[in-house]
Amino acid sequence: MALIPSQVLRVAILLSYFSILCHYKALDMPAHQTYGGSWKFLTFIDLVIQAVFFGVCVLIDVSSLLTKGGDSREQERQLRKLIGLRDWMMAVLAFPVGAFVVFTFWSLYMYDRDLVYPKLLDNFIPQWLNHGMHTTVLPFIIIEMRTTHHRYPSRSWGLAAVCCFAVGYILWTCWVHQVTGVWVYPVLERIAPLARVVFFGVMTVVICLFYTLGEILNSYIWDQPHRGTRCTQTNTFGNSKQKNLKR
Repeated sequence: MALIPSQVLRVAILLSYFSILCHYKALDMPAHQTYGGSWKFLTFIDLVIQAVFFGVCVLIDVSSLLTKGGDSREQERQLRKLIGLRDWMMAVLAFPVGAFVVFTFWSLYMYDRDLVYPKLLDNFIPQWLNHGMHTTVLPFIIIEMRTTHHRYPSRSWGLAAVCCFAVGYILWTCWVHQVTGVWVYPVLERIAPLARVVFFGVMTVVICLFYTLGEILNSYIWDQPHRGTRCTQTNTFGNSKQKNLKR
């Protein structure tokens, strides 16, 4: 049994995201007042994705607790749908987008922070909030992957969904530039149009690689032949029922 039940961890993570989102939205930043508001930033979109994902996880935990011992087929059907939604969100959105945000932000930050996070932002965003948006996302999602088995879709469908998300965000970024004349990220201002196309292409490939990495990591954690020697679940309730629903 885990030192801290996974249900408690999920509630704590969900509350953390609510706190981060509330503090971020309360910031008096000029960028929030322009076209697209916070929604033009992938970091904010990722925070919403993570909050919704962990909200679904908590809902499943609560539903499992409330229906424990019951034999209602309708309740099992609804719970199975929630579990399917949770697994799809983990595979296609929560892990690849979260890992992509952490990797690209800190890579560009270390190379030249002005490309992605100009020093001016230090006057608006405290360090703890910056790390809440760009650092803790990855360990939080790995904790969830480690404590609960998630079923991934077929790789072709999963990659297609991730590509749709990436292309959708790229088109949204281009539309914001079309309306405002300003690129969302400073790095896009500094490169030529052809290089910008290459940049978008490379970023799409990177997020697809993170999807594949998440699939491999999930498989490594849960599909090893010797996994039966471990504790199969760290939850104190609910997950055994979830496993039965997946069969």
